Amino acid sequence: MEITFLGVGEAFDENLPNTSMLICTEQQEKPVTVLLDCGYSVPPRFWQLGLDVETLDAIWISHFHADHAFGLPALLVRFWEEKRIKDLYFLGQKGIESFVLKCLDLAYPNFQPRLEFSLHFIEVEPEEAVTALGLSWKTAVNDHPQRDLALRLDAEGISMFYSGDGRPTSETRGLAEGVHLIVHEAFHLSKDIPGHGTVAGCLDMARSCRAKRLALVHIQRDVRRERFDEIKEMVNSVEGLEVLIPKPGDRLSI
Repeated sequence: MEITFLGVGEAFDENLPNTSMLICTEQQEKPVTVLLDCGYSVPPRFWQLGLDVETLDAIWISHFHADHAFGLPALLVRFWEEKRIKDLYFLGQKGIESFVLKCLDLAYPNFQPRLEFSLHFIEVEPEEAVTALGLSWKTAVNDHPQRDLALRLDAEGISMFYSGDGRPTSETRGLAEGVHLIVHEAFHLSKDIPGHGTVAGCLDMARSCRAKRLALVHIQRDVRRERFDEIKEMVNSVEGLEVLIPKPGDRLSI
């Protein structure tokens, strides 16, 4: 499984694109490519990869905030421009279909009938594991003001966890147990902010879940700029856990 970090920023970071990852894996020797979240600043990063228009198989949306989903209309319409014909799958919480179609219609009214590829929608609610595209999708509710589903994705013995936004819960900790990689929102260093994760909290979660690696994303822009040395000091003090603070464009194999 290869992860490309398209963006690692929070909603209003002027320098870093919204947090989003491209997951490339295989199922029975067949490539499967999944985009995790697609905020308004993500599509240009996706296009810069220069992928064939038919490469992307599915898009996961963790929750319905703009910095995680409002890039979808641009992505879909450019797929149409580039004459995509392959079906595209959307996975997310209850309401994913109405949300995506509303976004597209608000951005480009009455455009959906012009698409030459079909859109398929799969709801993945907690305690209801779903197999789609040969991958296992499991979710749990994270602590965030807008309902956010953390995702565990398993592919042929390799597992990763993506928080979306929010603070860990007992349910998300259970979901992340033993995974090869946790990618988690770490909005602040250690200050308790309702509905948001912290670097300290993510480190504690990763250790308690016995994860192999932890990637910290969605760090608040002022905290990242003004307290990055403190973040690195905290990260470097951890033993037995590989901790990453990825930049846009970084790639990681697990």
